[in-house]
Amino acid sequence: QVQLVESGGGLVQAGGSLRLSCAASGRSFSTEAMAWFRQAPGKEREFVAGMNPYGDTYYADSVRGRFTLSRDNAKNTVYLQMNSLKPEDTAVYYCAARSSPAVVTKTALYYYWGQGTQVTVSS
Repeated sequence: QVQLVESGGGLVQAGGSLRLSCAASGRSFSTEAMAWFRQAPGKEREFVAGMNPYGDTYYADSVRGRFTLSRDNAKNTVYLQMNSLKPEDTAVYYCAARSSPAVVTKTALYYYWGQGTQVTVSS
């Protein structure tokens, strides 16, 4: 059974940092794209960052320069380092993977999802 398990969420003050982790089990995603999405209350789930197997990273404009995505294929884990957090970053953050090496921003094109981890940024 394939599972993506996120961790690292929590409550932080504006300007602070958090590091999210997503550990995959059941299969390797070393040749496929993995990404982070987020969903704030009352809003649609949106793309945050993604990485293809070649190490190319893609970011939403709202987080570029503040968030950094990395992956450790040996551990089948991806990380999202979030710095200079803002109250508008408050959301449930989801890890996702798809059976393709291409990073895309559409949620429907990701087959595997984690359960989500809450990130709350206080002002």
